[in-house]
Amino acid sequence: MFTREKIEALEEKNLAPYAMKSKYTAGRKYQEPKCANRTCYQRDRDRIVHSEAFRKLEYKTQVFVIFEGDYYRTRLTHTIEVAQIARSIGRSLQLNEDLIEAIALAHDLGHSPFGHAGEIALNSLMKGIGGFNHNFHSFEIVTEIEKRYPGFKGLNLSQEVLIGILKHETDYDDKGDFEEYRNIGPTFEAKVVDVADGLAYLSHDIDDGLTSGCISKEDLMESQLWQKAASKIDSGLEKSNIEMFKYQIVRALIDVQIKDMLGYSDEKLEESGFKSSDEVKNYNLKRSKHVIIGYSPEMKSQRDFLQDLVNEKLYKHFRVERMTSKASRIINDLFKVYKDNPMQLPYAVYPRDRAYSEEEKLKIICNHIALMTDRFALDEHKKLFNPYQKV
Repeated sequence: MFTREKIEALEEKNLAPYAMKSKYTAGRKYQEPKCANRTCYQRDRDRIVHSEAFRKLEYKTQVFVIFEGDYYRTRLTHTIEVAQIARSIGRSLQLNEDLIEAIALAHDLGHSPFGHAGEIALNSLMKGIGGFNHNFHSFEIVTEIEKRYPGFKGLNLSQEVLIGILKHETDYDDKGDFEEYRNIGPTFEAKVVDVADGLAYLSHDIDDGLTSGCISKEDLMESQLWQKAASKIDSGLEKSNIEMFKYQIVRALIDVQIKDMLGYSDEKLEESGFKSSDEVKNYNLKRSKHVIIGYSPEMKSQRDFLQDLVNEKLYKHFRVERMTSKASRIINDLFKVYKDNPMQLPYAVYPRDRAYSEEEKLKIICNHIALMTDRFALDEHKKLFNPYQKV
């Protein structure tokens, strides 16, 4: 039987020197007995999967709002895809797959309803008092908001997972800030999740965009990366089976990017000569813009060009603009109603046992809305604004 000690010994034997071994974790905020047959990161992963916030990802939007159809990706399906891609990358680079999986499964817990439209709306509404950052909100969820244990708030995750969540960084994600971890850098496992998230976004937004009809293959033909992926599949498939062509082109896009990233990252890791995960943390803290886990300059340029095409053709499509505008109105309506009369908030959300400052009140309202699913926000809007809807 594999005990925790045996798994830790296998990590020492099989993982690269720069990988984060479970045995050397900086630990948890609250001391707990170690598990007999799970490492700290395996335990973190399990706690995340069983959390309320993780379950809610099923009904939170990626790009297409939940009522647009059941094919499109949600935060949950995106999260699972990121975890799968990230683990595959981590295995090839001899990194800690369990740490990667834990960070990947938690990286989007703090997203508001209605995707980036919801986040933009909340950030604007909270302007002047810190704004809204979904990475920091994810961090708050796993350290404060989830209440599943009698001895502490949050999930009491390992420090490396917390920093991976807080300092998650892509074209869509800005690092969160928290004084306690300001001077601690992320691991390479966290950097793998960053790359996997961006890769999944680009490839799968193309999939959903093609399915919705908001973009067409003609829109993307200018892209060298698209052309490179298309050259990998049967040219006759496009005419004989358009659905199969779509699946294969998305598969080829992922494959081309991963092969480039693995080759480039392996070369940079070999050059770096890192001997420990502590060296990696210090390096990532001081030189985060110097890419080691990432793409070659040529691939990065091709990705950026394709991403710009998707942004122009998909995110500015009139249907997506309508969804974005509708989502923003819903968020703004809910926020204003609660702000004008917080007594409409549930007792558990807004306890009546004390007075609140204006900033505390707004923070409570923001967190309440951010924790909503698309479906719950729509139902709440109906209850508050439709006179014929039961409250």
